[in-house]
Amino acid sequence: MPGEQGRARVAELEARLGAPWEPANPLGFDAVLAADEREEMFADGERALDDFGLNAEFVPVADGGRFHRLDDLIEVMRTVYRRDPCLGLGYGASSFIAGVNAWAGPDGEPRARVAELLLANRKVACAYHELAHGNDMAGTELAASADGDGFRLDGRKEVVTNIERSDALVLFARTGSGSGPRQHSQLLVEKSALPGDRYGYLPRFASTGMRGVQLGGMRFDDCPVPAGALLGERGHGLETAIRAFQLTRTALPAMATSILDTGLRTTLRHVRQRTLYGGTVAGIPHVRAVLAGAFADLLMCEVFTGVAARALHLLPGEASVYAPAVKYGVSRPLIAAMSRLGTVLGAQSYLRTGEYGIFQKLLRDIKPVAFAHVARATCQTTVLPQLPAAARRSWSSGEAAPEGLFDLDGHLAPLRFDLLTVSAGGRDHLASSLPAALDSTADDPPQVRELAARFAGELRDLTQVCASLRPRELTITAAPSVYALTDRYVAVLAAAACFGVWRHRRAHGEGFLADPAWLVAVLSRLSARTVRDPLLLPPGIEDTLLTELFHRHDRNLGFGVTGAPVAG
Repeated sequence: MPGEQGRARVAELEARLGAPWEPANPLGFDAVLAADEREEMFADGERALDDFGLNAEFVPVADGGRFHRLDDLIEVMRTVYRRDPCLGLGYGASSFIAGVNAWAGPDGEPRARVAELLLANRKVACAYHELAHGNDMAGTELAASADGDGFRLDGRKEVVTNIERSDALVLFARTGSGSGPRQHSQLLVEKSALPGDRYGYLPRFASTGMRGVQLGGMRFDDCPVPAGALLGERGHGLETAIRAFQLTRTALPAMATSILDTGLRTTLRHVRQRTLYGGTVAGIPHVRAVLAGAFADLLMCEVFTGVAARALHLLPGEASVYAPAVKYGVSRPLIAAMSRLGTVLGAQSYLRTGEYGIFQKLLRDIKPVAFAHVARATCQTTVLPQLPAAARRSWSSGEAAPEGLFDLDGHLAPLRFDLLTVSAGGRDHLASSLPAALDSTADDPPQVRELAARFAGELRDLTQVCASLRPRELTITAAPSVYALTDRYVAVLAAAACFGVWRHRRAHGEGFLADPAWLVAVLSRLSARTVRDPLLLPPGIEDTLLTELFHRHDRNLGFGVTGAPVAG
């Protein structure tokens, strides 16, 4: 949840963008859908974000921007994503991805230039991807050969957001000829400094979702790059990227949760107006179950990402395991919840115009959450090698996490990029907090105690299995049964985050998150995923969730953890 300044900026942006369903609003859903039909970025929306100075959210305070705490940035971006995910990615997140690579490296002129460009409302693209290598960044072929104090580029980058619209590129390139870990570097390449006959753009890559986002490519043919382009230290590009991923793999799925918020809000508008069988569709038991389940999944995703965002400030040495766990664990329930809501909307979920037309766009736009920037499978390969050390060092230690990790409203010092590490080294305060918290559950409701104990037991089983994994079982060739351990671990992490936030809120008596109903719903659904049971809620819990959901809907309050006012 954002701090005071972040909440003020969210409120300001909500007011600027206005009520999305209002037909007279030039920034509303009708205009968003029209841009989507043209497969264009929403130009009026971009101008509104320019006026707001959205890029300043991505630039650290020390570099002249407003980026102080990650949860502030996430909540501001949720305001954009809940209206148009293409704006969220094509205007905002793409520059954020490029920027964090500058902030994750040492100070220097290129870093200052990235900040200057963003604060001037310019676009900076992050050019990592090559189709031949996918997420295997060590296989990157685009070569940057030394040429005096500068470089010469040969090769291509493909499926890169804003590569043609951008003023500059953060370019990941091969600067060494060997096979070790220090063969790649990052360069800040300003296109205005390149000779026009030495580079060219590839045809746009068409996509089903995010149709307004400009996905393109670029080829370089012995293209000179002036001196001073090196971003960070030569040969340290992969390490910088890994640290930067810890922010992007946490923040991008977190931003996308507001897509589900709008999907749920659209569905509610339909089922509470539509009459069937003598009552509203909202009264049908199956519909009620889908709505309550989507609400629970949204809360889980926002609590999990909120705790992970705070961990980047409070436990930066452990973010290398939490970030890919968030990307892996949040994307699937978000997409699945939207798909289930689509079955409730029925034919309305296919319409491209009208009151519910926004849903089909959101259903298409949310799918890239699972693979954009980095695929879920890659997140598994990042998490898996870290499990044995965590099993031996942390999970049975009973060491509690810092209380501030679960205080979503609590103070946060500025994020220290220099404290981010390539590996957590077996440290995992979030998972180990679960058995530690069970020592003081005597006063908790029986359902909470039972579910918390179930996940603590799951962690004990994981500890035994993961501690015995051999090195050859931790590679890309690991058996499916070994990869399944990451599923179980991510569910435990999400449960620990939700349990910790609930306990903190209960101790302080604060609002709906202090109610055990949402926790029981979330833990029940997480538990069902680990054993592949139907995602059903315990008796009585569904009614409590729906009462809160309808209350928020009637008062134009967000469905996520903040419950803040939104433009209706």
